[in-house]
This record gives sequence, C-alpha cells and structure tokens, in this order.
Amino acid sequence: MMIMNMKFVDREAELEAIGERMASDKFELVVIYGRRRVGKTRLILEALKGTDYIYYLAVDSNNLRHFLRLASKKAPELAHVREDWESVFEFLKDRIVVIDEFPNLLKENPELISIFQRIVDVQLQGTRTKLILSGSSISMMKGKVLAYKSPLFGRRTSSIKLRPLTFLSLRGFFPSISLEELAEIYGFSDGIPYYVKRVKIPFWEWLEEELSSPDTFLKDEVDFLLKYEFSEPSTYKRILEAIAHGKNTPKEIREHSGLRHSDITPYLRNLMDVELVSREVPLTEGWSSKRGRYFLTDNFLSFWFRFIQPNLSLIEEGVSDIRSIRESYSSYMGLIFEKIVRELVVEMIKRGALKIRVSRLGRWWGKEEEIDLVVVDDSKRKALLVEAKWSKLGKREVKRVLRDLERKGDLILPEYEKEYLVVARRAEESDRVWDLRKVEKILCSTEPIRHGAR
Repeated sequence: MMIMNMKFVDREAELEAIGERMASDKFELVVIYGRRRVGKTRLILEALKGTDYIYYLAVDSNNLRHFLRLASKKAPELAHVREDWESVFEFLKDRIVVIDEFPNLLKENPELISIFQRIVDVQLQGTRTKLILSGSSISMMKGKVLAYKSPLFGRRTSSIKLRPLTFLSLRGFFPSISLEELAEIYGFSDGIPYYVKRVKIPFWEWLEEELSSPDTFLKDEVDFLLKYEFSEPSTYKRILEAIAHGKNTPKEIREHSGLRHSDITPYLRNLMDVELVSREVPLTEGWSSKRGRYFLTDNFLSFWFRFIQPNLSLIEEGVSDIRSIRESYSSYMGLIFEKIVRELVVEMIKRGALKIRVSRLGRWWGKEEEIDLVVVDDSKRKALLVEAKWSKLGKREVKRVLRDLERKGDLILPEYEKEYLVVARRAEESDRVWDLRKVEKILCSTEPIRHGAR
C-alpha cells in the first residue's frame, strides 16, 4: 500500500487574501468558516508561516483561563493581568491573534460576542492588531458573527467561507493515478482534506484496512459532524439518510424517514443553512418551482449513509466485507460522476475545449425525463446538453445514449440551437463522446479540442 507524501494543495487565493490582511498597517478582523474537516486550521497556520502569532483552539469551558495561560508564553506581561478578555487584549495590541473554533467561546458565554465588539471598537481600532476568528459551526458563525444583528456586524475586514477542494485539485494529492481512480476516491472523500489525506493507494486496500480497524474514524464521524450544528441531531440524521438513498422530494423524504405527518421544511431549511443539503430546481424554472429537489452537498455524507451506516454492526464486530461495497460502488458513482462531469465541463469551457459561453447551467428534469447537465448561452440562443455515464460504453450503447439525449433535447429550449455531449468513464470516443482518458489528454494539453454539433 503506497503512503503518499501529503502536501498543502490548492488554496492559493485564500492564502493570498490572508497574507494581504496580515501585511496591512491597520487593524484587521478576519473571519474564516466552513464545515468541519475542510482545512481551516491548516490554511491559517500555512498563511502565518514565518510570522509571530498567538494561536488558541477554543474548548468547551474555562477558555479565558486557558487562553491567558497560552498567550502568556508569547506575551509574558500577561502573567499578572486581571482575568477578563478586555484586560487581556489591552496587552495584545499589534499582535496576530488566532482564536480557532470561536463558537465554543460563545457556547460557554453567549455575552462574549458583545465583549468582543467592545474590544474591537474601543481597544483595537487604530492599532495594527490582526484578529482571526475561525469556526466549524456554520450556523453560529453566520448567525452570531456575520449576521446583520450580530454585535460584530460591520467590524470584519475580511471573511472567507472555505469550501471543499475541487475534484481536479485532488490530483495534487495523488499525481500518479488516473482520473478514473481519482473519481473513486472522490466518491468517498469529496474534496474534504481531512478525508483525502487519510486515503492511501490502492484505495480499496486502504478502505478494507480502515473498516477492519477497531478504532476506525468512520463509525462516529457523521454523529460528530452533526453535533457541531444540532443539539438534537436524530431527526436531521433520518432526513440525510433519506436523501442519501435517492429520496429527493419532501414527500419522498417524509415517507422514507418515517416523518409522514411532520413538517420537515424547517429541518430542510436548517440543513441548507449549514450547507449539508442543497435545493435545486430544473434549469428552465425559477426558485419557487414546486419541482425542487434536495441533494447532499458532499460525497462523504452520501458514502457514509450508503455504505457505513447500514453496516455499523458488522464494522463493530470486525467482519464487514469490502466486496459488498465494491460490487455496488458503480451504481453509487452515478450521481457522483454527474458532479464530476459538471466540474470537468466548466473546466473544458475555460480552456476553450468547449466553445460555448455560460449564461446558465444546471440539471433539468420533467415529469419522467432528466438531463444531467445543460449549459445555456442565452445571448446566442445555444445550449449544450450533457449526459454523464459512469459505465463503459461500446459503439451500440453510445448511439443509444446519444439518440436518447437528442430526444430529451427536443423537450426543452425549443428555439435554441443544441449540441450534445456524452462523458463516460470509458467509451468509444468521437466529437460528441468523451471518456476520462480523453479528458486527461485535454487537461495535459493546451490545444483546444474540437466538439462537434448535432
């Protein structure tokens, strides 16, 4: 099993933004937030390399005492300071101070947000202090720190919502494997650095070893994630499970989760607020469409509910069978591959390999039909319709998929000129059919690749 030498990948824009704030000659309040495991702490520490800073990871209780003890190591004059936040920051002017998992401070003392407002307004304005507040609870960071009603509203000078890495960014971790192998890893890890860095090559050997470990992180990871956001996560967990199993409408989610007589709208709204769930509507319809569907936002949640939760007892007993996961992984990868293809198509458009301007893009579905991706150029009244197939297509299958895509194309945007593209795991290639090998060639080439019209 190959252990990769993991490095800091991507995040150049975020590093540059933080670096500019740290180099300024005025007070800066930088807010960094994003889901747990997305790499916030590593980003901050990477950005602060070569500087003198105070870093504190907030815990459940006694944070002021812990912070004072830690900060005293960098600022000995704090050793005899009165134990309150305002007195402490009086001695931290012109320093770089990082408080990681800031929501833990607010859970311990909800009034602290107003205290920090006074610290910023009275003590730190006009200084060269750099204060970085980071948090994994998206609901608290948005509601208590960034919201209009927050005492700190308007004080931040920069905010970064750290998102998962892109599919193509994972090549920085695994430069020697094919896009096909990378896609399988992405189906497990998404672009969450914590999960990506745990993976070793070959992926399936590593996963078998991980599942057989008595202390595997996979058993408790989702419970740990949900407890960051919700005090009573059980209902949310049932809703996420339903969506992971392909129940995408409110009616389907209610029935699968056993909440038939409950109003699940507030739960779905909360899940969207913390960005565990997204809502999509057909490309040709507005946000208020009654055809809206709900999807999990990251692949790790999908993987966990599909393969880990149903097998928790077997995993606890050390007898889970990796073959059962591998045998059904291709069907699981269907929706994951749609997400990958969307990213690849956007990248191909940027590189000029696909000649279309983007006014809109997204899925489309009707009563019984669905198109994986539609890219629309409203200015030229053109559209590119894309089918994603995580399968190996021979000539006969390619013709059938293209005919079906053309038939579905007649159902939408009737006055638009249409082009068609099938992106498959493996396929007989043509101008209108790409597989991952062809995509790999495009990514390694600066030459635009011609795409044929209907």
